[in-house]
Amino acid sequence: MVRLEDARPLIAAAEKKAQELGQPMNIAVADEGGNLVAHVSMDGAWLGSIDISIKKAFTSRAFDITTQELAKNAQPGGQFYGIHASNDGRVMIFAGGIPLKKNGKVVGAVGVSEGSGDQNHADATAGASAF
Repeated sequence: MVRLEDARPLIAAAEKKAQELGQPMNIAVADEGGNLVAHVSMDGAWLGSIDISIKKAFTSRAFDITTQELAKNAQPGGQFYGIHASNDGRVMIFAGGIPLKKNGKVVGAVGVSEGSGDQNHADATAGASAF
């Protein structure tokens, strides 16, 4: 289970990485059911990226895969092509969502949005590593 007390260090680590990257981010943490536990919108982060960060966390938990990896398989001709249209549009296939594991089981996810795909993935990785 991912609780607010678990989410705080993840968000702090992701904020620190975002500052190192010089890119304000929207950072979301979801629980085992894909429900939002915590969200931070750093000063200067885009309003439109709030929803994307939350949906990246949901997506990563819903499919127990990074959104970066899911995106690779969701391209035309890929095995998951069209998946972005599932779950009432909640599926995001941009890098920045990473599952959170405890004892080998996925128990939540972190989602980050605002920068490039590489920046988002790096920032989400920093957050996940604090779990």
